Amino acid sequence: MERKQKITITAAVAAIIVAVVCVAGFYTKAGPVHQLTEKGKVAVIRVNGPIVGGDDDPMRFSSSNVTTSGSLMREFRKARKDQEVKAVLLRIDSPGGSAAATQEAATELERLKKSGKPVIVSMGDTAASGAYWLSVYGDTVYANPSTITGSIGVYMSYYDLQGLSQKLGVSEEKIKSGAHKDIFSPFRPMTEEERQMTQTMVNDMYDQFVAVVAKGRHMDEAKVRTLADGRVFTGAQAQQLGLVDKMGNYYDALADAGKRIGANPDNVPTVEYDHSVSWKQLLEGNSSLSQFIRSQFSTDTAVPLPLLLMKGVLQR
Repeated sequence: MERKQKITITAAVAAIIVAVVCVAGFYTKAGPVHQLTEKGKVAVIRVNGPIVGGDDDPMRFSSSNVTTSGSLMREFRKARKDQEVKAVLLRIDSPGGSAAATQEAATELERLKKSGKPVIVSMGDTAASGAYWLSVYGDTVYANPSTITGSIGVYMSYYDLQGLSQKLGVSEEKIKSGAHKDIFSPFRPMTEEERQMTQTMVNDMYDQFVAVVAKGRHMDEAKVRTLADGRVFTGAQAQQLGLVDKMGNYYDALADAGKRIGANPDNVPTVEYDHSVSWKQLLEGNSSLSQFIRSQFSTDTAVPLPLLLMKGVLQR
């Protein structure tokens, strides 16, 4: 019995020591404490890879090399409703993507701006086409001198496989409800009427794009159209043309956002949303248990795990 008591006491003392060390480590690191107690924060929202429609599901084993309109809308809404968030840093490294998906996300971004929270944009390697569409909502847009940006325009494509199918002896038969139901069929030529219909759709989307750029960049639409022929620009060229505001990297943009909320530009409190670790990543060993737990609480990785678990239990 005496031996069992000693083991119990030893285990209890060890647990207390671990807890004390964790708490001490937490309070001696100004960054995490600052992030948990500071009332004014900058929400960092990232657009990485092509912009596509749909939604992110942590249980669906999808690639992280794309940004979905669903995830962007969710993050913009969280930032708008988060009372501790006073400004947003939109970090973009994307070649663009679906016009409809971009518009869908842009609607929530506009609502976020109308709530009174400034949006600072930081361009990485690329912020072109649909990604530039999102950029123009920024109160201040930063780019690097060699950032690839612009590409203001729209296109629709389809494949013509008639020659190949003939060589392979493959033909298509279809029963359709209307003359244009198979307008983008790769097994027949597009008629002149269909080509005009498609061009009209492209022109409509293009006009919408131009209008968004003109409004966001405070430029005349006629001036925008001289730049909106699909060409890309370097960041330095874009600044000269009025498409971006300043040269600077991510930390320059973050410092700008920090100043707007009265924070120390060298130690800006930030928050990020929607960076879930999937069960598949955990089971395959591509993520640690602590990373998985932290992702479920959507918190900074610098917070010690024991305090994180305690915080999660108290919030439930």
